[in-house]
Formats: sequence, structure tokens, C-alpha cells
Amino acid sequence: MRFGLLGSLTIHDDSGTAQTLRSPKGRALLAALLLEPNRPVSRDRLVGALWGEKPPATAAIALNNQVAQLRRFLGPNDGDRLRTIPPGYLLRVDESELDTEDFTRQLIAADTSRGQSDWHSVSEHSAAALALWRGSPLGDLPVLAEQETPYIHSLQEARLQAAEWHFEAALHLGRHQSAISEITRWVATHPLQEAFHVQLITALYRSGRQADALTAFEDIRTRLAEELGVDPGVALRAVHQQVLLADPELLWRPEPLRHDTDNSIEETAETAIGTEDSGSATQVRTAPALQIPAQLPADTRHFTGRSSDLRVIVDHLTAASASGEPCVLIVSGMGGVGKTALAIHAAHQVRHLFPDGQLYVDLRGFGTGEPREAHDVLAGFLTDLSRVDEHATWNRRHPEHTDDRAALLRTVLAERRVLLMLDNARDAAQILPLLPGNSRSAVVVSSRNTLTSLPSAVQVHLDPLDVEEQRALLSALCGTARVHQDPDGALRLLAACAGLPLALRIAGARLAARPAWSLSTLAQRLDSGGRRLRGLSTGHLGVRATFASSYLAMRDSSRPEDRDAARAFCLLGLWPAYPLSLQAAAALLGEAVEDTADVLDVLVDAHLLQNPSIGSYRFHDLLGEFAAQQAVREVTEDERSRALLRLLTWYYAAAHRADVQMDPSDNHTPLSVSDDIRALLPDLAGKNQALAWYTSELPALRESIRRARDCTRPDLAWRTAKALFGYNQASWWTGDPLGDLAHALETARRHQDLEGQAQAHNQLGCLHGMASRHAECLEHLQAAAHLFDQLGDSERLAGILTNLARHYEETGQLNLALAALERATQESATIRDDPKFLFKTASVLLASGDATAAENAYRKCLTACREHEVRLGVVATLIKLGDTLLALNRPNEALVGLQEALVISSELNDQAQLADTLAATARAHLHLGELIPARHHWEQALAIAHEHGIQRVIHDSSKGLEALRTVT
Repeated sequence: MRFGLLGSLTIHDDSGTAQTLRSPKGRALLAALLLEPNRPVSRDRLVGALWGEKPPATAAIALNNQVAQLRRFLGPNDGDRLRTIPPGYLLRVDESELDTEDFTRQLIAADTSRGQSDWHSVSEHSAAALALWRGSPLGDLPVLAEQETPYIHSLQEARLQAAEWHFEAALHLGRHQSAISEITRWVATHPLQEAFHVQLITALYRSGRQADALTAFEDIRTRLAEELGVDPGVALRAVHQQVLLADPELLWRPEPLRHDTDNSIEETAETAIGTEDSGSATQVRTAPALQIPAQLPADTRHFTGRSSDLRVIVDHLTAASASGEPCVLIVSGMGGVGKTALAIHAAHQVRHLFPDGQLYVDLRGFGTGEPREAHDVLAGFLTDLSRVDEHATWNRRHPEHTDDRAALLRTVLAERRVLLMLDNARDAAQILPLLPGNSRSAVVVSSRNTLTSLPSAVQVHLDPLDVEEQRALLSALCGTARVHQDPDGALRLLAACAGLPLALRIAGARLAARPAWSLSTLAQRLDSGGRRLRGLSTGHLGVRATFASSYLAMRDSSRPEDRDAARAFCLLGLWPAYPLSLQAAAALLGEAVEDTADVLDVLVDAHLLQNPSIGSYRFHDLLGEFAAQQAVREVTEDERSRALLRLLTWYYAAAHRADVQMDPSDNHTPLSVSDDIRALLPDLAGKNQALAWYTSELPALRESIRRARDCTRPDLAWRTAKALFGYNQASWWTGDPLGDLAHALETARRHQDLEGQAQAHNQLGCLHGMASRHAECLEHLQAAAHLFDQLGDSERLAGILTNLARHYEETGQLNLALAALERATQESATIRDDPKFLFKTASVLLASGDATAAENAYRKCLTACREHEVRLGVVATLIKLGDTLLALNRPNEALVGLQEALVISSELNDQAQLADTLAATARAHLHLGELIPARHHWEQALAIAHEHGIQRVIHDSSKGLEALRTVT
């Protein structure tokens, strides 16, 4: 696993997927253990970490529960991860699993390299150390953060040291211009850190900005005087004097670059920054400045964010310029994500490193107009470069063939430092002829496709902006005051733009044109009725048009695999809002898994689909809306209907398979599905795998219940809801399942499906019964019994009567309960051997005072549950058998069975069953007069019940503890 403390607490599994530990106390416990990795942490310290200076009386018991839950969260196969070692617990953390440990290692490596003047290594290690930070350590755990203030302060000091070394390395490596913006940000957040000011002044001066360097000194001198009443330190005063005197020692002076040929036209680095050694034996001829191509478009105004991506590009281009080795960078991402803006912004920061010019071309790989041919682009580049050299002859007549032109370009660039910006590339074939050979020129390519076939290219993939980057860009576009005045509107607007810089810039332009509008006004327009894509357009800019150009390029491609991917894109638009597993996508597309994987990979490479984890695919929010519109436009109604039916059938069949794993003894009667669908179902073995699958797919399963209402098989709504019962039994206290069943019931009524109505009523009755909502339970169960009786389904009617018997028992109507059970045996000849019937019969017998008959029935039920390997049924039966044995004055036998129930419920991580078992164990100890163990178990049960809202256990355990206080 991978743990993070340098910001809010984060946990990732071995595949890199984020894991959620929802309990705040569990997060605090894990963080406190991570602060002392591989070292014992005392229980007292952990109690303080969870509850501060005033822990509750039950803190010790609650800590035990939290440790048990944390062990389960860390994985059943990793039992050695969290060990009990007096006086507390030890969390084993392997190398590279914890970001604070990684940070320390990188900082030590940077320090070592600094002592050896290995500035490339210093830059690498300090950058790696800084990249680990995501915010204030333990920022989401205020109680623990307050306790660990000294430790957090030491971490922050170490971070400042890493930043100082990083900028020191940048200055040694000649990256002064690209470092200015980053140093400025650190100066803004640490205004009294004099080392950063020294570095900023140095970087400004080396970039030819002497006046700005002097202004920067004056700013820090004034701040120090006003806030601290002191003068600048020695280092600040020294660099100020160097700037005033234009001291050449302050300039960056790399080693001169040597060439074997006498006719090299390459300048030395000193010439590139405006200096010339007039006494040199070899005079370097510099072409007239006006003839050097400088074709980069204007830098993007209000460029915001992308600091790490920008650093990657700038560092690679800087290193390429210094080393003399070729460099190709591919900036890829979905349309509108800001590829061109980032590439141009980076190119402007390093253009001084390429004194022989910057060439730019829009290859029109996507959008209106035909894509540019390499043949024509080569002619333009050769013409532009010929103007630099008065002796050039290649412009008089370009070679006829593209390959010859490409060879000539490589020859011309062989001894030059030129930056080529190839914007909006369609594919690798379009740009391969434009690449320089073994020269010191560099190439930056932007494309909506991931161009993996380019040799030795550095790939920079852009994701949508994070929330803070979005907010910063919106503030820059329409003013910080406007954003602060309407924070709710700002959040809604950011959500509507979904992290796309293009969408934000369009929104900013619309707001700038309408100063009377609030942010909420525009957000409301974008929120209403699927109008986002229509609303996110202004002038020649439009998110829909950007997406359409990507889609049309694929749909109209000459490659069959692209056209297949375009069809898949439209069909996937039938399910735009939820992730799809590979198997679910195959069902939707009606293809084999292998063929589906291939076509989805094409969409992922074209950034029309995201692949956040292995086997999972989803749309970007706005792209999903566009895909849904394309599905309506370009897919026939019949094909849409058949595709959606395949997907909804798959979700039902997969949920049914999981339900079987949750309770193999239940009378599962699956709907027949095709062999094609059956071949795509997930492999699930056991309850844990089924529960994990349910949890990951639950949002999509609920959507499938809603969508079934309007499909050709509306019965899939109640069938899927019924197949969720195994999950609902493990999470009934949340109340979430009621909405799914309400949708299913409404759909069945709408289509006059009596069986569907009966099944939905039965499920609703059971869930209300679990939550002790007796009136609702009775209403739904009676409705289900009436419908099954009307349908003549005696087997299911017998099952409903058994559920009614449970309700009557819980409400004290034992005669009605016995009557319902008797009628059930009359309706069904086989129900007498059913574990659930046996369990309910025994329960009613016990409640009516016949403990001997109840014991006999419970033991028959226990045998049936063991035969069918229904472990939850075993636990429930052992709990009730324990109470029965207490009634027969055999408490020691009861404790033996309850110990087994504790083990099983803990292994299954079923909190409701665990709480019930603890409460039953407390009753057994009380029966034996063992008051301390009784109190201990009731307190544990109560803690779990409070955490999960299990009202029945809260009530019973509270009464038990009150009775103990009376006894003592």
C-alpha cells in the first residue's frame, strides 16, 4: 500500500487506486501510527490522538474496535501489518510506502549531491521531495495536527530547505528564466524567507531584468523594516550590490560548447545571453536578429496552474539545450484541456535557449480544414531557416520528394539550436518527417492523441485542472472580488466547466462581456436542462465544437479501427455518467471482451475516454454529455434500445451472481440470460468478493434500476433491486436501499406487473422490519401476501407468511405469528426444511415460552445453515440459540456458541451481527454473575451500534448497562 501524510491523509492500494477510510477516528488512528512507522505507539498516545485531552469513558473499548476495523481495512491477507506490541500497537510500513519517509530520503540525497556539486542530481532529488507535498500535513485531522505541531513545523522547515536547494540547483544549471515564476510563488507564500529573495533577484538579473531585480530587493527591504524592524541580511545586501554594479560574476557562465567543424554557425551560451569575447581567436557569426524566425504565438494571458507539467517541459528543454542531445516532448490530452496554452507558455520560457529561432505550425489535425501535409510544412520551414543564412541555397528550389525535404531539414538543423512547435498534430505519421535528426534542436508537439509510436519522446499527459487551479483561473479571468462575492456561484460554475480551461475561459469571456451578471447567473444558465455545451461557447470558441472535431476525425477516418471506436463512443454515450467495467462495456457494445478492450484503448489514446484504473472506463463530465447527444443523433432508436437492454441485463445478472455468493442457501431463481451475457459476468468467489463488487458497482446498479423503467424489459428494475438484497442485508441501517426499491415498485405499478409489485413490497417490508419500522413493515408485507395470493404463487406466499411471523413476533403478537407459520406450512410442503422458516419458528417458540422446542428448531436450523455454508445464518442462529440456552439455564453452552459467532462476524466484517453477538455474550456473562465481562461486551456492542446507527442494539445494550449499575 501507499500512505500519505504530506497533506490530508491518503491511502492507495498496490494498483494506485485511492482507498477510502470513512471513519474519522479510524483515519486519526492510522495517521497516529504512521507518524511512528515500524515503532510501537502506546495506547495512551493513540487515545489522545483520537479524542484529545478529554477522552470518553469508553475510549479503551472504542480503541479496540477502531484497531479491529483498521486491521480489516488494511486487508485480511496482511495480518502482520498492524501488530499488538506492548504498550500499544506497531504498524509495519515497508520502504517507499510512506511519503514522509520518501521525502526524508530525497532530501538526504539532495544534500549529498549538493556537497558534490552535482546540481542535476540536486535538482532531481529536491523536485521529487517537493512533489510529494499536497498541502498542510494532517490538514484533515485537526486534533492530531495540534498535538503534532512541533513535528509538522519540522516538516515544513525541511520543505523550505528542499525548495531553496531546488532553486539553487536551477540557478547553477542556467534555468534562471524558467525558475522566476516558481520562486515568485514561494516568495509570496513565505515573504520573510530571505534565501528565496536572494534567488529571485539573481534569476531576474540573469534574465536581463535588472530593474525588476532592484524592485524585488526594495520590496523585501521594506517588508523587513515594517514587520520586523531589521535590515536585510548579508546575502541580500551582497546580491543587491552585485546588481547595482552589474557584476559579471552574478551572470551564469556554462562551459563553452565545442564543435569539430570550423564552419559551425552555433553560438556559445555566452553569445546567446548577449555577451561576446572580442579577444577570442574564433569569431562566431550571429545572423541578423530580424532574420531569425520567432514564430511562437503570443503567450496565453492569465496562464494558471500546471506547475508540475510546466516544470517537466521546461526542465527537459533546458537539459536538451545544455547537453546537445535531441529532445521531443508530446503534450497530449482531451480537447479543451489546455495543451497548446501550456506548450506555448513553456516555449516562451525557454526560447532564449534556442537562439537560432523558434518555428511554429498548426498542423490542423483536428478542427476545420484539411490537416497540413508534411510536404508543405517542410517547404515553409526550409524557407524560414534560409533567411538566417545569406549563403543558403536550399530555398532556391526545394527537393521534389517529401523524404528528401525531411533529410534536408535534418541537415540544416544539424548544427543549430531551434525550437519547433508542432501544434494540433493528428498522428505520428504527420510529424515524423518534421523531426530533426541528431541535433540540439528540440520539438514540442501538442495532440489530442497519445502518440506512443514516436521514438524516445517524453510524454506529458494533461488532466483537467484541479479545483484550486480552476478557482485561480476563474479569478484571473473575471476578478478575485467577483469570485469572493459569490462563492456558491463560483463552485457551481467550476462544476459546470469540469476542469477544462477552454470552458473556464469561455465562461470568463461571457462574464467579462456582462459585468452585471453574477457567477450564479451564468451557473444557473449552464445548469438548466443539459444546456452546458450550448452555453459554453462564445465567438469562435466552443466546447462542443472542440469535442466534435475530435469525434468527426475518428468517425471519418480511413482506418476501420477508428470508425469502430467512433461507433463505440456513441453507444457509450447511452451510459455517460457512471464508470463501466470492461465486461459491462462489452455487454453494452455487444462485443467480446478482447475486441472491446481494443476499441476502448483507441478511445483512451484519443482522450475521448478515461481509463482511471485497470478495467474501468469513464467519460469526462462534459465529454459524457457530448457523447449522449451523439448517441441520439447517430444511433438508431432500435440499436440504442438493444444496446441499453444488453447493459441492464448484464447488471441484473451480475448482481444476481453476487447475491448468490452473499447467501447461497437462499432460493435464488435467476432470469434466463443469453450465453453472450453470461460469458461476461464477473468471477466472484465468496461473500467478501461479492460485497466488494457490490460496493464498487452500486451507483451504476442504482442507475440501472432507474433506467429499466423506460427500456423494453421494465421487469429488470425489480429483478435488479431484488438481486441487491444480499448487499442490503449488510447495509440496511443506511436507509439507501429504500430508494432503489421505491423506483422498482413504481416501475412495476406503471407496467401493471403484479409479480414485480409483490417482490418489491416484500423487500421493502423486510428492510423496514430490520429497522424496526413496524407499521411500514406490516403494510408492505401484507401487500406482498395479497399479490402473491392473487397470483396463485403458494411457495412465495409461504415465504411472505414467514416474514409476517417475524413482524408479529417483534410486535408481541405471538398468536398471530404462530398462525402465520401454520398457514405457511399449509401453503408449501417444502418450507418445513427451509432454514429461514426453522429460524423463525424457533424464535416464535422461544418468545412464547417453549424453550425446549425452540432449542430443537434452532439446532435443525444451525445444521441446515452449516450444510449450505451460510455463515451469516450460522451467526444469527448461534445468537438466538445462546438466548435459548440461557432460558434453559445452560449459560456455559451458550458462551461456546457465541464465541464461534464472534469469530465469524468479525471475519465477515458484519458490524450489525458483531454488535448483536457482543450483546448476547454480555447477557450470558450476566447470567453467570460475571459483571465485568458483561459490562465490557455491552460497551463494545454500544460503541459499534452508535457508530453505525443500529438503534435496536443501542436500546438493548443501554438497558443492559443500566441493569448492571443497579446490581452494583
